[in-house]
Amino acid sequence: MTNAAEPAYWSAPRKIACRFFVVFFILYVFLNPNGVLPQVDRVYEYYIEPFHQLMVWIAAHILHLAKPVTQFTGGSGDTTYDYLILLFITFVATVSAIIWSVIDRKARNYNNLFYWLTVIVRYYMAITMVTYGAVKIIKLQFPSPSPDRLLQPLGSMSPMGLAWSYMGYSVGFNHFTGFAELVCGLLLFFRKTATLGAVIGLVVAGNIMAINYCFDVPVKLLATMLVLMSIFLLSKDAIRLINFFFLNKPAAPANLSPHTFKKRWKNITLCIIKYVLIIYSVAGNFISDVQAMSQYGDKVKKPPLYGIYIVQSFVRNKDTIAPLNTDTTRWNKLVISYAGNARVKLMNDSTKRYDFVIDTLKHTIVMNTYADTVKKTHFTYQLKKDTLLMVSTFPKDSLRIRMKKFDLNNFILIKRGFHWVNEVPFNR
Repeated sequence: MTNAAEPAYWSAPRKIACRFFVVFFILYVFLNPNGVLPQVDRVYEYYIEPFHQLMVWIAAHILHLAKPVTQFTGGSGDTTYDYLILLFITFVATVSAIIWSVIDRKARNYNNLFYWLTVIVRYYMAITMVTYGAVKIIKLQFPSPSPDRLLQPLGSMSPMGLAWSYMGYSVGFNHFTGFAELVCGLLLFFRKTATLGAVIGLVVAGNIMAINYCFDVPVKLLATMLVLMSIFLLSKDAIRLINFFFLNKPAAPANLSPHTFKKRWKNITLCIIKYVLIIYSVAGNFISDVQAMSQYGDKVKKPPLYGIYIVQSFVRNKDTIAPLNTDTTRWNKLVISYAGNARVKLMNDSTKRYDFVIDTLKHTIVMNTYADTVKKTHFTYQLKKDTLLMVSTFPKDSLRIRMKKFDLNNFILIKRGFHWVNEVPFNR
């Protein structure tokens, strides 16, 4: 069976589509580099500022949006700015495709240009998938539920918080999804496995997109773009894939011959760059993620007094305060999940967040609310077995709080574990 040859003559719609996607994907990668190349984010910071200003101007003077654009790509990838950038890219690609089609209307095909465009898209998607995979395999993206999260009522969680708790609970599920993304990325690096990588990428990116859409995770645009890139990479094999999967017809082998340069040194240089980039992407991500384990994730060192403490007695100015559910000042629980902060759950189920600085040598605690950083409360503390005693050093409004540490293993979510045999059909 002979290979499926690249067509010598393209149809007009195919040429127009190629022109559009050449501009569209190159602009997208340029304006959303996503850290795929060494130091690219530093370079990005220099050239992106004019585009920030351009989007602000377009929003105000062309689209006449009610609110000015003030937030740019950062913690959220779905800001108004991000949508404007996508609209801008689509507009420029459409206009460019029209002008290009008029100027170059006699072109017979774009086989070579299409090949190199697929290389750009493959590598952008591959490095992104490797990055996503590494951060799940090392389990940094989705940490295990913290004491704060374990006490949070389900109904008060954000959709994203629920998704993060669901993903973070299981180490095995993180590894499963992480390896799927890593395998997808590795397959996309090579011509002969790129189609399989794109098929896996369509499933993996589709799952990411579904989670982001259904749980309101603010990375919807990037996830959607990864799905679009997967479809684009599969488009060249559309007939072969349809014949194989749906029509039960033979599919001719694809033409996987590389598009090489005439000079040998150029091909050798390109090959060296390729493998350096692959090694850098895979090794670099895993090394940086392993190093990051000491800063965040499940392996990070727990802060002093980590856990949940249930208040047994609360004495203010020598008066013992009864545990009334209507009391808005008496503590019910103290929750310490992260270094430098704590959450106090009051008797009426409301919560307050505090800066919480512990000196383990002097056995002192300094607390202040986020709203008032000037007014600080100083405590001395004693921890004996599972009993924590905190005594304020304020002469006025003195506090003496005795608490019992709650065993986190008493949560069903923590102690339930995995069972091959389940006699009870549902374990709610």
